Amino acid sequence: MTIHTLLETLARHDGASDLILTVGVSPQLRIHREMIPLNHPELTDETMHRFCTDILSPQQYETFEQCREYDFSYTLNDQFRFRINIFRQQQHTAMVARIIMDRVPDREKLRLPPAVEQLAQLTSGMVMLTGPTGSGKSTTLAAMIDYVNNHRACHIVCIEDPIEYIHHPVLSTINQREVGSDTDSYAEALRRVLRQSPDVIVIGEIRDRDSAQAAVTLAETGHLLLTTMHTRGAISAINRMIDLFPPEQTRQMRSQLASSLMGVIWQQLLPARDQDGLILACEIMIVTPAIRALIMNGNTHEIVSMLQTGRKFGMCTMEQAITDLEQQQLIDGTSTQQKGLHPVGR
Repeated sequence: MTIHTLLETLARHDGASDLILTVGVSPQLRIHREMIPLNHPELTDETMHRFCTDILSPQQYETFEQCREYDFSYTLNDQFRFRINIFRQQQHTAMVARIIMDRVPDREKLRLPPAVEQLAQLTSGMVMLTGPTGSGKSTTLAAMIDYVNNHRACHIVCIEDPIEYIHHPVLSTINQREVGSDTDSYAEALRRVLRQSPDVIVIGEIRDRDSAQAAVTLAETGHLLLTTMHTRGAISAINRMIDLFPPEQTRQMRSQLASSLMGVIWQQLLPARDQDGLILACEIMIVTPAIRALIMNGNTHEIVSMLQTGRKFGMCTMEQAITDLEQQQLIDGTSTQQKGLHPVGR
């Protein structure tokens, strides 16, 4: 058993998304949300050490030893790409690898709402994708970059940790910078990005106050900025951005966010009705003048009614999206409720 054979098993197993490696447990695959053990012995510390040294360079391994966790992308045999996280838990090393498709999936195959394409057509302002880990944010983000690449001659600068989908130029010139190998940090890359003459800026994830401030500032300067965040709901994404700042800066952040934010997409992946795969459900918020006023005045709780009545603008609540999928018989309503996939508040 080698890390390369396990990664190839992940890549070739239909429906598998993740490989989970933990000391004391057999290797497991995540297949359509279910954890499936592989027919291999339980992992030991020695095995995990060998796995790490087989796929990490000496410099990467030193960084992992110092930080006790490390994110990176890995290519196997010039054929399969993975996003890998190595971390420490209870004095042991653990690893999770996620398969990355070799090409950006077709937007129709992903069943992206028309509003996603509408937002990708913008030339300025900020668009946020939000949702839990494993909800497909990176794939939707890649699909939006791919749309711009195929419809607009411009310069796209991506700052990612790590790089997942590799984009090849069509109409656009695309530079993809990986944190750790191409730049020391998000903060350092964002400080210098305007010197790189970008038209579209992609921030892989907003994680802290510095990246949030940089995102809204860059969006205000006339660039299209695409980014992701981990929250449960479009309104929660707005509140989370504001909550990153101390009370004395709240008013300024509300003002900046109200002027720069163009849309938020909250997405979940739900079990398909036939249990063969997952179906994308999206809540869409298009920022209208009325919503800008609510953000500015701190009344974000009132946005939900605008989402409910904003179909003509391309808006949709998660409840409406799930109901639409149930009516199309793509998902089963009972199973989604049992699994807690309906939103439970904002």
